[in-house]
Amino acid sequence: MADSSEFVVTTKNPVLVSPKSETPKGLYYLSNLDQNISVMVKTVYYFKSESRTNEESYNVIKKSLSEVLVHYYPVAGRLTISPEGKIAVNCTSEGLVLVEAETNCGIDMIKEAISENRMEILEKFVYDVPGALNILDIPPVIVQVTYFKSDGFILGLGMSHNLFDGVAASEFLNSWCETAKGLPLTVPPFLDRTILRPRNPPKIEFPHNEFDEIEDISGISKLYDEEKIIYKSFIFESQTLEKLKTIAIEEDINDNNKVTTFQALTGFLWKSRCKALGFKSEQRVKLLFAADGRSRFIPPIPVGYCGNGIVLTGLVTSSGELVGNPLPYSVGLVKKVVELVTDGFMRSAIDYLEMNRTQPSLTATLLITSWSRLTLHKLDFGWGKPVFSGPVGLPGKEVILFLPGLNDMKSINVFLGLPSSAMKIFEELMKM
Repeated sequence: MADSSEFVVTTKNPVLVSPKSETPKGLYYLSNLDQNISVMVKTVYYFKSESRTNEESYNVIKKSLSEVLVHYYPVAGRLTISPEGKIAVNCTSEGLVLVEAETNCGIDMIKEAISENRMEILEKFVYDVPGALNILDIPPVIVQVTYFKSDGFILGLGMSHNLFDGVAASEFLNSWCETAKGLPLTVPPFLDRTILRPRNPPKIEFPHNEFDEIEDISGISKLYDEEKIIYKSFIFESQTLEKLKTIAIEEDINDNNKVTTFQALTGFLWKSRCKALGFKSEQRVKLLFAADGRSRFIPPIPVGYCGNGIVLTGLVTSSGELVGNPLPYSVGLVKKVVELVTDGFMRSAIDYLEMNRTQPSLTATLLITSWSRLTLHKLDFGWGKPVFSGPVGLPGKEVILFLPGLNDMKSINVFLGLPSSAMKIFEELMKM
């Protein structure tokens, strides 16, 4: 097992990388959907180039970053609070933080840390801004390049969810890669987020259970505080996913007897997680998931929209109802709420946020977010795709992340963290 005490990462002084040429200044509007999740999302990518030295690769990364920021100039600014009391970007062209580092260990130790989900090791590959008290103290993107003495390097990224959802982050990184290879941008960014302004006057036309406050009557917060959090990945192969879908329609609960892979897997995981955590039967529990609204808005959001196009959608039930009923029950709940995600519902959510200025309560909540269709594992700056890549921890203890399967694009890698006692139960529930 990898020993973190033997593992050292030494960083050099950080530098700021600004746009190569002059870019607009001033306050840049972030929509209400950008206000929802104020966290840094961290990922790592291990590259090994046969044609370039580590120093040459670093120079390509730095030069192309400066060039791509001309197109994505708000990313070179700093988060601030607008006169309306909302998070916005002050476009200062101050630049992103780029850090060079080196480690004393070999790549085999990192592979072991990834296979064991040792987040305390992987976190050392993403730079932490000293003294940062909140999201306003952290640049929107942080880049760390860590060299191995043997060969290759890890690119560690921290990206602000206030500026990017998964699709926007993937498009930014692909644009960066294209710039590094001297190619034009396949998907130039669409930067005008005012297209998702609230209506005037705002209209709340749907119930928004995603914002319901829930009391922790089961003592789960104490469980998270007292026990070590264990991170695990579970691969759901295509045949297992088909089996789940078959079980989900065995009883005539779902209209048309048809469910998607997302609905079946989400219903299964929600029920299993509630059982593993041991909620009291009368505990109200919430499911949230990030629905991509890009194609659901009328008219659709323009291609290349560089912002949060996701809407958090939720439902609330009791743990007893969820755990005590067969799988078709939980899958049916998920299916109904997925079908609610229309243009009207999403604009109602935007208006709700305008009138309430709140974020979803996460007590007794599971938040599903899916990266399974993103192409983050295919980034190519000119020396090939990453040997391996993955997330560093999770944005919150409530999150389950869907990642692409290792070899089969139809399989899904489910990544989550639970208190150690709950993880033991959850692992047993995953044996199908």
